[in-house]
Amino acid sequence: MGLTSQSTGIGVLENKLTIVKSTPVDKVIALAGNPNVGKSTVFNSLTGLNQHTGNWPGKTVTNAQGKYRHKDKNFIMVDIPGTYSLMANSVEEEVARDFVCFGQPDATVVVTDATCLERNLNLVLQTLEITNKVVVCVNLIDEAERKKIRIDYNKLSKHLGVPVIPTNARSSKGLGELMDAVYDISTKDITVHPIKITYDDIVEEAIEMVQPKIEDIAGEKISSRWIALKLLDGDNTLLESLNNFLGFNLLDNIELAGLVDTAKNIFPITV
Repeated sequence: MGLTSQSTGIGVLENKLTIVKSTPVDKVIALAGNPNVGKSTVFNSLTGLNQHTGNWPGKTVTNAQGKYRHKDKNFIMVDIPGTYSLMANSVEEEVARDFVCFGQPDATVVVTDATCLERNLNLVLQTLEITNKVVVCVNLIDEAERKKIRIDYNKLSKHLGVPVIPTNARSSKGLGELMDAVYDISTKDITVHPIKITYDDIVEEAIEMVQPKIEDIAGEKISSRWIALKLLDGDNTLLESLNNFLGFNLLDNIELAGLVDTAKNIFPITV
């Protein structure tokens, strides 16, 4: 019998996405990306017939899961809905955001399009604010080559601070290297140093005002800097998901609520 999300601690908020593991050390990998970047092609090329689909709990949004074995590990690939941003504006984007933010995958692969890479980097940078367990997959390199687009993948990797792997998923080119990087990230075989996103001084001062208290309350469950940004931003749907993930309402803490209000009054910002 497989191990479920409940028995392994892998879940999404109060409505758990059932992820069946063959062993306790199986790795859960989120496949994220903008629509039309070939994310599902990457998923299908890796998992083949070893996949199944269903709906996210309480949603009419389909999820696809598939299994892939690489080296000595089983990987459960979760193909989450395509999204342009983790600031969700639709049910599909909310599902994608919540799994990346709160599903605690062992690694997140952000699939991008080599022909319009700059358009995809917004999602990459947002993901790096939440987790350092990220691999950037630059897909459709064959189309980029036809358009005479040249990308220095090593330089991009140095700038982002995480592995960047070029692929052509339709021909399976680069997928072995992609899974090598996923293996290393998910098993902590390599140390990464993701780029730190720095905002205007007024935003950074507001973050510094509330972040230490968040660290005291939430510990290391999730990035306290990112939580600070979201509290200042006041995204109610995300804050509801955050509170479900933590198991309590952060702003029930009177001191933190006061700090957030003070920061908003002193630094009137929109994150």
